[in-house]
Amino acid sequence: MRPTIDPQLYVSVLENLDDAVVAVDRHERVTLLNPAAQDFLGVSDRQILNRQLAELFERQPELLAMVHTAIAEGRSIVDHENTVLYGPGLPPRPVSVNVSPLFTHDGGLEGAVLILHDQSRLRQLEETVQRAERLTMLGTLAAGLAHEIKNPLGGIKGAAQLLAMELGDTPSLQEYPQVMVREVERVNTIIEELLNLGNPRSLERRPVNLSQVLNDIVLLQQEALADRDIRFLLHFDPSIPPILGDRDLLTQLFLNLVKNAGEAIDHQGQIEITTRVASESHRNRPDSRPLPMIRVEIADSGKGIPAEELERIFTPFYTTKRSGSGLGMAVCQKVVSDHDGLLKVESRIGQGTTVTVFLPLK
Repeated sequence: MRPTIDPQLYVSVLENLDDAVVAVDRHERVTLLNPAAQDFLGVSDRQILNRQLAELFERQPELLAMVHTAIAEGRSIVDHENTVLYGPGLPPRPVSVNVSPLFTHDGGLEGAVLILHDQSRLRQLEETVQRAERLTMLGTLAAGLAHEIKNPLGGIKGAAQLLAMELGDTPSLQEYPQVMVREVERVNTIIEELLNLGNPRSLERRPVNLSQVLNDIVLLQQEALADRDIRFLLHFDPSIPPILGDRDLLTQLFLNLVKNAGEAIDHQGQIEITTRVASESHRNRPDSRPLPMIRVEIADSGKGIPAEELERIFTPFYTTKRSGSGLGMAVCQKVVSDHDGLLKVESRIGQGTTVTVFLPLK
């Protein structure tokens, strides 16, 4: 005999699922919306229960088509790749979709259930792996070319310095060897940065107080940005303990990100820096329980980054600045990866950019 299960257990399971669950009747009226679905879609069950599913997914014809097919043909449909979920006032969210018909005990078709699984974290991890692979290839290429390039550069720089000595103190003539020396040093700096991407120094992990690091960076950048009206808003969680990391590399990481935020603001604006424990994110390590993550957000009110450029900002040598090697964000990505973290960038034209760094707490 089949054991009796308390109906409240079903309710408890649905309420605690991370996946969004939406049930509809045969006429595609919404009959159930669990809390995760309400969060995914930006609506409450009171707003949508007993209303047509088309009202909930008016921007999602592919979802409506899957539900309609599941009810009409009595079969399950799965899509793990192609669906992006839109909700009112919410950012697009990639999801995997599973639609199954619902049957009564006597086999009659009762409706369908739609299950949405958030793929955002998986996509972020895939992008992080792809960036790391590109940086590894670039570092290997740089290591092979560095010797062949650095030797001629040294010769060019030495010749330019000798030429400057031969030309005497004539300013109009001294300008040319000075330009040569300066450009040689710039190319040499780029090569060194490339080599660091491919073969970084070993991390010197020690307890690092992130609030202290960020405070020091802000203090320096306030002076550097004194010619513009830029306010810094700091929201540091005092309960966050020191994390294990390389203080120098973490300082380089956050200094680059804060400098980028300042450069995105032309005349007037604000840079908001927030730290907190990211309860929604954990880092899994072999033979260890999941580690909580620290979330550091650096948000500016600058001009924002166009979507087509946002996809390329981690590409080495790609830059929209008048000066710069185009390696800054690639270096940031490398530092974060070496610390077993994640880096995410979100931006809207005219509204600014938010860079989020996730780092393991221990």
